[in-house]
Amino acid sequence: MDARVSELFGSASGHGSGGSQGSTSNHKPGNGNGVVSKNFKPSNNTPYLPPEAEEGNIEYKLKLVNPTQNRFEHLATQMKWRLQEGRGEAVYQIGVEDNGMLVGLSEEDMRASLKTLHRLAEKVGADIAVLREREVEYDSDVPRKIAEVLIRKVPDDQQFLDLRVAVLGNVDSGKSTLLGVLTQGELDNGRGRARLNLFRHLHEIQTGRTSSISFEILGFNSKGEVVNYSESRTAEEICESASKMITFIDLAGHHKYLKTTIFGLTSYCPDFAMLVVSANTGIAGTTREHLGLAMALKVPIFIVISKVDLCTRATVERTVRQLERVLKQPGCNKVPMVVGSTDDAVTAAQQFAQSPSITPIFTLSSVTGESLDMLKVFFNIIPPLSNSKEQEELMQQLTEFQVDEIYTVPEVGTVVGGTLYSGICREGDHLVVGPTELGQFHKLTVGSIQRNRSACRVLRAGQAATLALGNFDRSLLRKGMVMVSPEMDPTICWMFEAEIVLLFHAKTFHKGFQVTVHIGNVRQTATVEAVYGKEELRTGEKAVVLFKFIKHPEYLKVGAKLLFREGVTKGIGHVTNLQPISYHHHHFPGQDEKA
Repeated sequence: MDARVSELFGSASGHGSGGSQGSTSNHKPGNGNGVVSKNFKPSNNTPYLPPEAEEGNIEYKLKLVNPTQNRFEHLATQMKWRLQEGRGEAVYQIGVEDNGMLVGLSEEDMRASLKTLHRLAEKVGADIAVLREREVEYDSDVPRKIAEVLIRKVPDDQQFLDLRVAVLGNVDSGKSTLLGVLTQGELDNGRGRARLNLFRHLHEIQTGRTSSISFEILGFNSKGEVVNYSESRTAEEICESASKMITFIDLAGHHKYLKTTIFGLTSYCPDFAMLVVSANTGIAGTTREHLGLAMALKVPIFIVISKVDLCTRATVERTVRQLERVLKQPGCNKVPMVVGSTDDAVTAAQQFAQSPSITPIFTLSSVTGESLDMLKVFFNIIPPLSNSKEQEELMQQLTEFQVDEIYTVPEVGTVVGGTLYSGICREGDHLVVGPTELGQFHKLTVGSIQRNRSACRVLRAGQAATLALGNFDRSLLRKGMVMVSPEMDPTICWMFEAEIVLLFHAKTFHKGFQVTVHIGNVRQTATVEAVYGKEELRTGEKAVVLFKFIKHPEYLKVGAKLLFREGVTKGIGHVTNLQPISYHHHHFPGQDEKA
């Protein structure tokens, strides 16, 4: 992995661009038009990219000069495929052969190729933006360039591409301030003015600490420019002019709000996590815990070191080194990559999406605005994780909506917020919601649907939204319920088995122990009914355990990730077996019980 990374960042990872170009020109690689002589072996810093993949949204093109009509049609089809793979985004590397060799084009060819690319993009209805150009030096006298181009097309049935980023970090590390600056578009005054726009409760404004989960949005239009509250007044305006939306889930950093943070990470299914570390305190308090949580839930993570205006260069360096040490520990096995220029940010975004072990590190200040642009570039390019195939498959399944929040809105009635896990949901759909204390499901009809505070006709798998349920009785709802199609026979259970690993425990873990269990949007206390094959568990041991909920039965799925905690005890695992209850039979007459 490391060798591959250093190949890719030939110019970025310390042996300077001079070094990489120098070593390539000694090799006499043929006559400059892509014919390579036999003795040309790629050393560590030859300009090579990994060979082009069939899947994915990255396409290599040597040149696109005056294609014939037939070829043009073929290229357009190919562009559509790449866009579909990246859910509306594709990256074209111009001047690169399919095997990944950086050949480069002369100025004139490059101009012609980019012009062709513009025509292609127009044909498929997309916008293009050149991310970066760089020169490749062979022995030719003419300077040759390669270019990297981002192509973005919003899918016809969607208003924008949507990415969810969970924001983690220790209390007072500057999470809310950073989000305030990104989403409001004005810098902080050093005393927390930027974050006031984000707080939801009075006690948060007074203490300056987030306790609830708040959502903030940052948009990018199709040319890659930031759309935030500085020009647009409302969220609807941002949604209308943006072709890519990043929803930040601002989680609480303080230790006593840990359960809220875990709930945010498990139920809102973020695509990425941004860990904010303050440059002057380094890794402190809940930082390690948040890093561990993100890893346990397999959420790819990148790191932002904030408040660099408060301390010297040396202190920042020390914090960076401290983070690198933690990331390289055997438990983490991450490859840290410090972003020092816009060029690095582009590389980081692509690498990060391809291999989850790469962890970009940004250093910035919310007060002076230093290096904020690199973070914006990164957000603009970062591709969605799950590809279109997985989403298609999920959309074909029956509807299942996880309820995370419940509100009562005047003149609208009951409103639920959450994530559509699978299927498609439209206004007027008839669904059932449950399970109640007795394991029953109630019928309801979906009223209007809103995504990011603007109306939406169709909700697709993986998207978060709020649904209005009209005059449905709010007392029948609670967090952790699901709304599913009536024909889906939901398995509800009091008891379930899970294979768990005990991460940390003061005493031993045995039968009769009570823990708070988080599974997706379910959060409830459960008792350990049995530990199979062992009397008790110690830190770091694995076992299959039988849990029983104490308040009410829940809807669970086999294979779901599970986190549990009690005081200092923490563990992770996944559900292996359900013991469904069989008396919700008569609420759906004529359905066979599934084991």
